[in-house]
Amino acid sequence: MKTTIDIPDPLFRKAKSKAAESGQTLRELVTQALAEKLAGAGTRRGSREPAWMDGFGKLRRLRKETKRIQARIERTFEAIEPEDRA
Repeated sequence: MKTTIDIPDPLFRKAKSKAAESGQTLRELVTQALAEKLAGAGTRRGSREPAWMDGFGKLRRLRKETKRIQARIERTFEAIEPEDRA
């Protein structure tokens, strides 16, 4: 469902930044935050995942950095050193 809400500019910018850092859209962040707020502290009502799964996916914000590092590693190891050439 679509709706319109009025969010103060500083809060909007902070939310947009937090969503980008975590690799989410603003919509996903707001939906997640609202669901957590309505569920209450420490409860997992309506969740299909067990509680131990909470830790997985927390490093989603590092995906771009991981790809950048992996590309650099691949470029480095693609180069054949002169002494290794037959």
